[in-house]
Amino acid sequence: MIAHLRGRLASVGEDHLVVDVAGVGYLVHAGARTLQRLPRLGEAVELVIETQLRPEQIALYGFLEPAERSWFRLLQTVQGVGAKVALALVGTLSPEELAAAVASRDKATLARAPGVGSRLAGRLVAELADRLGELPRPAVATPTAAPTGEAAPADDALAALLRLGFARAEALAALARARSRLGAEAPLEALVREGLKELAVP
Repeated sequence: MIAHLRGRLASVGEDHLVVDVAGVGYLVHAGARTLQRLPRLGEAVELVIETQLRPEQIALYGFLEPAERSWFRLLQTVQGVGAKVALALVGTLSPEELAAAVASRDKATLARAPGVGSRLAGRLVAELADRLGELPRPAVATPTAAPTGEAAPADDALAALLRLGFARAEALAALARARSRLGAEAPLEALVREGLKELAVP
């Protein structure tokens, strides 16, 4: 099974890309968020890959972050969610946005993804709300590491809330709402303070 690909970006389509690896072109299905963040044609690209075997073909799905692949897998455990809908969800919402939407049972946010109506959004939150712990630790900050090499404030804020005894799902949802008000560059103290407010802690 193919787990990752590293090569040159050969072409980009509406819902896929082609990675040239030593002269062999691999067609990889990808969501909108991945396609929008690709380098220019001819430049180096590395993707995390989910391989699915079908009777008629081998399908490759590509992601820039392991957390996106984890969500792609988890979403397909929900009845009525196949690869196309799962890719649409991951292509519309980041892992942190998905976690926040599921944890806070925000069906409207999930329904922003193509092919996801209110009924399916309701099924997603019903079946996944108690399963967020199955995912690897998600990043609640931007994927770029801090220049100093230290943990990003949002990661530290999440760790602080977890140490206080809050569940990961509710802490993620609270921090996502706090960051939407404060901005991505909010300092640690402000994130923790606002996160506690979201969690109704005086």
